[in-house]
Amino acid sequence: MNQFTWYGHATLGLETDGHKILIDPFFTGNPAASTRAEAVNADFILISHGHGDHVGDTLEIVKRTGASVISNAEIASWVREQGVEKAHPQHLGGGFQHPFGYLKLTLALHGSALPDGSYGGNPAGFLLTTNDGKKIYMAQDTGLFGDMKLIGDEGIDLAVIPIGDNFTMGPEDALRAVKFLRPKVVIPIHYNTWDLIAQNPVSWAEKAQAETQAKVVVLKAGESFEF
Repeated sequence: MNQFTWYGHATLGLETDGHKILIDPFFTGNPAASTRAEAVNADFILISHGHGDHVGDTLEIVKRTGASVISNAEIASWVREQGVEKAHPQHLGGGFQHPFGYLKLTLALHGSALPDGSYGGNPAGFLLTTNDGKKIYMAQDTGLFGDMKLIGDEGIDLAVIPIGDNFTMGPEDALRAVKFLRPKVVIPIHYNTWDLIAQNPVSWAEKAQAETQAKVVVLKAGESFEF
């Protein structure tokens, strides 16, 4: 059994095969956060890009838990400079067999400057094949791109995509993304954190389910979905 948790904004949790994974752990200063950084545990932390609302509390959580950080090469080097001992670098299109599954970094259309202004490399999404064969695509911050069709060819069990607009895909492009990805289940994220990205996820879910074969699961911050 795999358990996915949405903590609010683009902060995600995944428990699979006994491993606890945090994705873009932004708790401190996050008005949508359902818990505090001190209350979460992690064996691994995935960072999709360098923006402060995605690097978030990584350094503090690593200091407390000893988690390994996985990100692009530039961010992996940056967190090492901040005192993180275990950091695994990857890059777009490259995959690696981690203890929790085979993780590939995918294209994402976004920026990636780090909080101190350092170069954060290319932003990424995550395509994970769990040890029990489930395919999970976590798009994180991105605009719509045509190669989502290729990601869909993998046979996606769960797609996690932004719908907030302004900084990422909005509702209409997110709907097109679902049509490209053809997932069994889709969960919307990266909305309603601030007024600038306010959306109605329920109406979006209704439209997505009417126009695609996907089941849409709308979570409240802090809720989980098992699959």
